[in-house]
Amino acid sequence: MSEKMLMFTNIVKQNPPKREALTRRGDFNEIYNEYIHKKAAEQSSRCSQCGVPFCQIHCPLSNNIPDWLKLTAEGRLQEAYELAQSTNNMPEVCGRICPQDRLCEGNCVIEQSGHGTVTIGSVEKYITENAWDKGWIKPIKVRNEKKQSVGIIGAGPAGLACAEQLRKKGYQITIYDRYDRSGGLLIYGIPNFKLEKYVVERRTKILEEGGIKFVQNFEVGKDSSLDQLKEKHDAILIATGVYKPREIEIPGSNLENIFPAMDFLTASNRKGLGDKVELFDKGILNSEKKDVVVIGGGDTAMDCVRTSIRQNAKSVKCLYRRDKENMPGSAREVANAEEEGVEFVWLSSPKEFLGKNKIENLVVDKIKLVEPDDSGRRKPEVQKNSEFIIKADMVIKALGFNPENLPKLFNSKDLQITRWGTLKTDFDTMETNLPGVFAAGDIIRGASLVVWAIKDGRDAATSIKNFLENKEAKRTKVA
Repeated sequence: MSEKMLMFTNIVKQNPPKREALTRRGDFNEIYNEYIHKKAAEQSSRCSQCGVPFCQIHCPLSNNIPDWLKLTAEGRLQEAYELAQSTNNMPEVCGRICPQDRLCEGNCVIEQSGHGTVTIGSVEKYITENAWDKGWIKPIKVRNEKKQSVGIIGAGPAGLACAEQLRKKGYQITIYDRYDRSGGLLIYGIPNFKLEKYVVERRTKILEEGGIKFVQNFEVGKDSSLDQLKEKHDAILIATGVYKPREIEIPGSNLENIFPAMDFLTASNRKGLGDKVELFDKGILNSEKKDVVVIGGGDTAMDCVRTSIRQNAKSVKCLYRRDKENMPGSAREVANAEEEGVEFVWLSSPKEFLGKNKIENLVVDKIKLVEPDDSGRRKPEVQKNSEFIIKADMVIKALGFNPENLPKLFNSKDLQITRWGTLKTDFDTMETNLPGVFAAGDIIRGASLVVWAIKDGRDAATSIKNFLENKEAKRTKVA
């Protein structure tokens, strides 16, 4: 039965049931159960149908959120899904991992008025899962096949989104990826308790069934140069993401059992996928029975601490140089980590790693926040004579990511980069200095959110389509 809208005055906010912390820390399953239809419709009916929907404005994809909430409340679920997927290539992914508290839900008008936000992310997940269950999600059917081809380097969210948009227009698409599975960060970086891998695998499978070719274990610069790919395709998209870990330059950094976050998370995710992971099986990239310290305050740090808990670490501490209110990661993820037993050591910064061959202890400075810097955030400053010791058998560095040296990696010295190492592109077209070579996602904006990568992939598809149409028009004119 359909629900009337504007029900936020007498229906309270209610998230899907969350599994108890003691239960969920014992496995890698997603922590939120799904809505049943009645609850999804009820929570959707709380939408105030604003004249100016701030939820939509603060969504990078400008999703038509009030409209598909209304359709969900009315029980028109297929229409709700069709509307959701019209602006988002992976609504089931974004519904799970987007930091809605910083984006759509954080800017919900009724949240600002004190009534509690509409649970947008959970409804998005619900309507998409319902669409998969009902068989409404089909492979791409191309009405007019084109001869022009596009090579996409990177099978992460930006590359996949661009590939889907261009394939719908009839272009021949080949995605090249260095890993043995498609999905990039979605497969090897994000733990199952946030995003179970079947969610990504079924999406890439249906893209393959729609005619998109995937070439795995392919390294540009080794298996083929960028120039060779340019000769093979009419246009190229570079969507490699950024994976080079930022380092912390303090004494003792060469000790064993100090790892970058992606090494740790990839080992855990590969193990969950059933792969043989030698370093995990030997106990090296496994936090079981260890005192673990994670350095960092973003979502990757939260993934590391919560993974360590599930691997039965002896203790898990997170060091962050600012306070809880200034954490860059999702407040929801911090709350989940606290519930699961992670200890946060706020206003702290590592000064030195101690040990003979392996890490044994950290020397840590206490921090105070002083006046804001140019970014507007209060600057952390070390307190004099404040150091203390933390025991650690394993340290995970989750300090963010930098771009790899793509001109060198791709054997393409003419490919221009910015002073930050990201690819330099035209602001309007996303084309690099090399004609016909475009770029999207983290490799142009730096480490960011999946939803921004999807947005970039869609925008790049539009620019590539325009480029190819102009190219074809010139060819036809000459002929």
